[in-house]
Formats: sequence, structure tokens, C-alpha cells
Amino acid sequence: MITARDDRRRTFETVPAGAEAASWWGRAWVSALEAASGDPARLARGRAYAVEGHVDAVTVTPGRIVAYVRGSRARPYRTELALSPFPDAEWSELLETVAADPTALASLLEREVPQSLAGTVLPGTGELVARCSCPDTARPPCKHAAALCYRAARLLDQDPFVLLLLRGRGERELLDELTRRNAAHAAREQPDAAPDFPGVQARAALARNSLPPLPAPLPAPAAVGLPPAYPADPAAPDPLVLDQLATDAAARAFALLATAEDPIAGLTLWQDAVRLASAHHTAGLTGAARTLYRDLARATGRTTTDLARAAAAWRQGGRPALAALEEPWDPPAGPFDRARPALLAASPGAFRPERNRLTAHTRQLRLGRDGLWYAYESRPDSEDWWPTGTPSPDPLTALRH
Repeated sequence: MITARDDRRRTFETVPAGAEAASWWGRAWVSALEAASGDPARLARGRAYAVEGHVDAVTVTPGRIVAYVRGSRARPYRTELALSPFPDAEWSELLETVAADPTALASLLEREVPQSLAGTVLPGTGELVARCSCPDTARPPCKHAAALCYRAARLLDQDPFVLLLLRGRGERELLDELTRRNAAHAAREQPDAAPDFPGVQARAALARNSLPPLPAPLPAPAAVGLPPAYPADPAAPDPLVLDQLATDAAARAFALLATAEDPIAGLTLWQDAVRLASAHHTAGLTGAARTLYRDLARATGRTTTDLARAAAAWRQGGRPALAALEEPWDPPAGPFDRARPALLAASPGAFRPERNRLTAHTRQLRLGRDGLWYAYESRPDSEDWWPTGTPSPDPLTALRH
């Protein structure tokens, strides 16, 4: 299920090639930035950057587009284009206009910006604001912001819902709201039909079919029960492995009964395998646990080393810690940018940034999407990173644990 929060953040790892917008709304987007620029040469360099692929993954959220743009220096610059989102009252008026206009609604469903909304959703003069971490302090936009603008125009060509997301609403919630409003318009336009048969009041109909209340649920048991003993059988799975799986299933059923929530709902096959393996530390594994690691790794197409590393991350912090291990991402400005000065002030060594990671010799910190820092260690002159310690919102605390 996609929530409104999920629907309001989109990241595009690849952007269509080329710098020139093809749609009329894409060209209008570029014109809004070009009108604010007093330096055609910088715009030309930005266009060249866009064509040459200097713009990395593009993230769109209400009010802003963010990407890292590679310039002449080793570290890319964080570049942002800001556009004010609409307040709820303005969104309500806009949605009502689209729902009441079949032509506008059809255009939007065909992934085109309706002409009737051109003056509303597209940025006006001075409304599109560019920001960049580069040292170019002259009148914006700099060449990096211009490159992002040209790349964003190509995204708008493909999907105008990117523009509507900038204004504050995601595609799924927009379509749901338009469906609801369009149905309401259709209902108002239908003539009232005369009933062909006498009606029955709902209260009377329900009174004849009322049922007694359900009995109170039984209390939950005090503890998880023990699974049955499994006899050894050469043709059957290892009985100790069966016991481990049965114990896990019993604990899951107990949690579901006590809280009405499945503690592992939504886990992938790999995540569930990591969760099962995390109950057994790799140091001093028993024969049954080694068999479990082997079977889980084989079932998921991974190596036992991959599984052991992932299980260590799961013990470090569950699903968010596993994501920090396996999913590099580009964090927004804030905690990540403040971490390096804090680490430098504490003098634990210079940390090199790369996406959501800060690395210094045999130590590494990774910023998770949950806002916590996860510490890693590696042998000298090796990139074999393993989770260590306890995650913390403070990078120095995570490093010292």
C-alpha cells in the first residue's frame, strides 16, 4: 500500500538523454529559469553539463528538486531548485476545476499538462529559485543549477506529475481525489429516478436482521508455547532446524494474537532469511546453526558470508540497519552536512564523504533513512565493511559504541 508520505518523494536514477525539452510545459519550465538568468554563457555551460551526464540521481519532493551535479572538483555539488507548494485551499480549487472539466481530466490521465492549468501550476517569473553548494556566488542560477533545470525539464516531458508533486501532491493521492470528485460531479448530473417500488426504512430492515453481540475474545496466553519434538528421519529436514522454524512461527503467532499486528509483515524472502539467521552469532555456531545458514543462503541465492554480514546488520538495528548496509542513497542537507565538522572537531580523523557514507581508514559511518548513524569497521587496506556497535542519531556516539 502506497501512503501519502511515500507518494510525495520520488527519486529518478536515470533521466532521459538530451537537454532540450520536447513538451510545451517542459519548455515553459526552462524559460522560467532562463528569464531569471543574466548570463547566457553560464546557461550554455549548464546545458552542456546536462547533455554530458553530469547530473546524478534526481530527487523530487514537495517544493524542491535536489541532485548532486559533478563539476570540476572531485566532490559533486548539492544543487536544488525550489518552487513553492500550493496551500490546501488552492489545491482544492485546482482539483475541483480539473474534475469538472472532462478535457482537462483526460489530458492529465494521458500524462499531459492541461492548457487550462498552464498559468497555475507552471512557475512564474522569479518563482523558481536555484541554490547550489558551489563557490559561484554571482547572480543565480549557476551552471550546476542550470544543468539540473534542463534535466528536470526532460523529466517533466515524460511525467507531468513531477510538476504537480513539486506543487505539493503525489500522483496516487491526486488520482484518488480526482476520481472521488469526478464521481461526485457525475452523481449531481444524473436526474433523480422515480422509485418503482415502495421503499423500506433502513432502521426497520436492520432491526429484523440484528445479531447478538460477539462474545469477548479469550485472553492471550501468558507465554509462547513450546513446539513439538521432531523425530530424526533421514528423509526429512534436520529436526533442529525444524525446531528453530517452529519456535519462530510460535513467537510470531503469539505477537499477532497479543497485538493484532504481524511483526514481520512485508518482509522480503531475503529480509526474512536475515532475520532468522540473526538469532545465531557466527562465532561459535553449532552444527544445526551452520546448516541453517547454509540452507538460508542457498534459498536466497546469496553466500553464507553475505548472510552473516546481513545478520550482523539486523542485530545492529533490524530492517533500517539492513537498508543502511545494502542501499546507498543521497541524503538531504542537514545531519549529513553537519556530521563532518563535528567529527573533525572531535579529532577522530578526516572522513571522506560518498553519498550517505563517511569513511576514514578502517572506520565508516552510514546515515540511514531513519536518521540514525550506523558504524562499520574494516581491516586496513580492505573494503570488507562489517556493522559494529549501536546506531545513534549522533555520529560521534555511534562511532564510539
